Amino acid sequence: MSYRIAIAGAGIGGLASAALLAREGHAVTLFERFAAPRPLGSGLVVQPVGLAVLDRIGAGEETRRLSSPIARMLGHEARGRKVLDVSYPAAAPGRGIHRATLFGLLWDRVAGLGLPVVTGAEIAAAPPDGAGRRLALADGRDFGPFDLVVDASGAGSRLSPLRARPLGYGAIWGTVPWPETDFPRDQLRQRYRAASRMAGVLPIGCLPGDPTPRAAVFWSMPLAELDRWPQTPVADWRAQVAALWPQMAPFLETIRDHAQMTPARYSHGTLRRPFAPGLVHIGDAAHRASPQLGQGANMALLDAFALAHALRRPLAEALPDYAAMRRWHVRIYQAMSAAFTPMYQSGSRSLPWLRDLVLAPLSTLPLLRRGLTHLVAGTMIPPLSGTRDP
Repeated sequence: MSYRIAIAGAGIGGLASAALLAREGHAVTLFERFAAPRPLGSGLVVQPVGLAVLDRIGAGEETRRLSSPIARMLGHEARGRKVLDVSYPAAAPGRGIHRATLFGLLWDRVAGLGLPVVTGAEIAAAPPDGAGRRLALADGRDFGPFDLVVDASGAGSRLSPLRARPLGYGAIWGTVPWPETDFPRDQLRQRYRAASRMAGVLPIGCLPGDPTPRAAVFWSMPLAELDRWPQTPVADWRAQVAALWPQMAPFLETIRDHAQMTPARYSHGTLRRPFAPGLVHIGDAAHRASPQLGQGANMALLDAFALAHALRRPLAEALPDYAAMRRWHVRIYQAMSAAFTPMYQSGSRSLPWLRDLVLAPLSTLPLLRRGLTHLVAGTMIPPLSGTRDP
């Protein structure tokens, strides 16, 4: 079956959907609000099941080449006690990668398919049009009709009815050259002061055409402090991070300007029914959570794959099938995120104590350790219920 499909948003989920749906024979048009499509943000982790989707798109090998394998996640509290130690499956590490690199790989696949792209397209609405939908842009332009509109326009979607709960903590993220240090380049490392501050270093490989190894650095803080960040002298902030974690100081030496760090605010919520007639929501337009479990890009890639798989059937069956395929995987990871995030990002005094003195020792037990491995790898349950893929 072949459908006329509009995809709103050229982020990771939108580009993956465009590539997968075009390969299935659908007539795809991609809409992007920026005049020139570009990524936002710094580093991310592609989990093993997300990498399997990239393999289907034809971007898996380049992702492996340009990313850093993440074999282990380590976290220590302020005095140096280890309170987080999670390993990936030995044969299937996570992949730390710059968001711009992953965006570029997916964009190249979409460009190679010759798909029409409408830029400068700020979506205002997707009204019904007979059996399908039209796309109405904020500048008055109108496109369609389409059999299906895929809402991949992220947390700022105007098409999604999701009203997510804002989280009380955010972070600043930056990309820096990997300095001379004894930090291993296959580990995501974090340092915590209770749950009120978190510093982190994520290896993210290199950029296309530039072999310089890079890291994503991040600093988590309450929203009130995040709002004041642009007025905080950068040198004072670097000193604050170094006081918590002296070994991180070399990673911050090249950060001299606020513009080198990108602020991020997070929210939590899930659409119970991520579709309507002729309209389907994927990625952050369908479900949002903190980045604590590193599943954001992974979830968008899995949504894209599930949708392409479902659209092999009549449209009236395909959208409920898509929702059913993703329902339990999304719900379980949303529940895990809601449970774990306050232990690392909150004003609580008791939850860090529970994390450090109860959960950390328990996590060394073989059964729980295996469970944490499946948690970070995205395989606590099959990512697409009722199928063998990916």
